[in-house]
Amino acid sequence: MFLVLFWPQFEKDGFVVLENFFKPEEVDELKSAGEEFTTNLPPEKDRKVFDTVDQRQSKDQYFLESANKISYFFESEALESDGKLKVHPRVALNKVGHALHWHHPIFKKYTFSEKVKEVAFQLGLIEPAVCQSMYIYKNSGIGSEVVMHQDASYLYTEPVNLVGFWIALDDATVENGCLHIAAGSHKSGVHRRYLRNKDPLAQELLIYDKPPAYYQLSTFRPIEVRRGSCVLIHGQVVHYSKPNRSETSRHAYTFHVVETQHVNYSRDNWLQPPKAGFPLLYMN
Repeated sequence: MFLVLFWPQFEKDGFVVLENFFKPEEVDELKSAGEEFTTNLPPEKDRKVFDTVDQRQSKDQYFLESANKISYFFESEALESDGKLKVHPRVALNKVGHALHWHHPIFKKYTFSEKVKEVAFQLGLIEPAVCQSMYIYKNSGIGSEVVMHQDASYLYTEPVNLVGFWIALDDATVENGCLHIAAGSHKSGVHRRYLRNKDPLAQELLIYDKPPAYYQLSTFRPIEVRRGSCVLIHGQVVHYSKPNRSETSRHAYTFHVVETQHVNYSRDNWLQPPKAGFPLLYMN
């Protein structure tokens, strides 16, 4: 089976593409569940924007409290200042997160599928837990940029043992904003962290401990994949995606797995586990 062959490349490059990870009918079910969120949007006064460039969510209690719920985040270009939509509801959302894997039956089914468990086993994870999940829309025309980053900046563990599962629900191309990854960049450590602000009087609830690192654009390459593919992403590999100005969407479902045996999940991370802890992958 192809799963036993991916480890050398993952260790070398910090990512690997598993093609045809989910069947077409499974992708359809995931995408249908994601699109259903657009039919029941929050009221205008409760609509929040997610933007990796301006980082507006860093001042937003709604974002901070979204770790263990299903919360809605809009594209900045989708809303008027009063929360009214500028665009059709089907293309207004940036993402929905961050506990789809636990609170939504469809996403729970696929997150804890035997395929995912087999990958985690092949990665040598002993007691992996799912710490967050997101449905990412990257809608045609207004899908926003995701700046260069490492996932471990946000979900830091000591030692770092974090893996992202990024499932393409549309063909991801250069035109519609596919991932760009700097192969091998996972070997350079964690460059900065995104932390809960300890100053109770500050407007920023979340802050970075360092300014952004500088990365040479030439070190990145586009990762174009077909729908149903899974891109495994090492927690320290640097990646980004460009805005989607094309006429086709680039939906994806992504979740992150952390090792819990002999690994400490930082209490400074923005996302904190529920009282019962993150759900263990092998136990569900």
